[in-house]
Amino acid sequence: MHADIVDLREFYHSQLGRLASHSITMALSSIWARLPEERLIGLGYAIPYLERFREDTERTFAFMPAGQGAVNWPPGELSSTALVFDEELPLPDASIDRILMVHSLEYAENPRETMKELWRVLAPGGRLVIVVPNRRGVWARMEHTPFGSGRPYSRRQLTALLRETNFTPGAYADALFFPPSKLRSVLKLRGIFERLGRMLWPMFAGVIVVEAQKRLYQGLPVAVRASRRVFVPVLAGHGVPTTRKHAKSAAPTQGLDNPQLHR
Repeated sequence: MHADIVDLREFYHSQLGRLASHSITMALSSIWARLPEERLIGLGYAIPYLERFREDTERTFAFMPAGQGAVNWPPGELSSTALVFDEELPLPDASIDRILMVHSLEYAENPRETMKELWRVLAPGGRLVIVVPNRRGVWARMEHTPFGSGRPYSRRQLTALLRETNFTPGAYADALFFPPSKLRSVLKLRGIFERLGRMLWPMFAGVIVVEAQKRLYQGLPVAVRASRRVFVPVLAGHGVPTTRKHAKSAAPTQGLDNPQLHR
């Protein structure tokens, strides 16, 4: 079940939400390679992050799942928002350069079908950037934030899903090392938590950020061929020793008793 659009807006308008978006934006910036005149789509609730990266794009859309709901974006301009089903995007094949998934993959009913649909609309060499709750992190266990619902992932699970759906995983980044507390005294120490977390407990980050590239060619399974070699045992049997001795001793006697051998 998707997070409600009202809850998402309230979270990102709170102090905790603004600090969380800043931490995630910094992680995105570390792996975000700029593409000139690219077509960018945000799937899920990616509005807080699209504002940062849409400056160099040809066009940017905000696709929001039907189960979540949608809001108008950007404010004061022509709407670039669409209410969609993540397994049936209203786009032609190979028409998008980059997709940013935030608050999306963890709510997908069928993650593999969703990933296959993203593969379809991405152009050759297109990039997919996913922000997903970390299974080991504290944020995935706190329900007062959007990262505490849905299905969290580990790096290994993300890598396996990407490879199964014809994506090549690339750079990884982590964010949200500070605890998801609403106390101002804790939030004031956010910078210290972020610096210490990256050095001491990177595996316990709140979210995982991964960039993957669309793979055009998929390896096909090769059937195992049966070997045609014939293996002969080194210690092959040579008969019973008593039988061989009996046969050697009996051979001269049989030859002398044969009258044809004396002619």
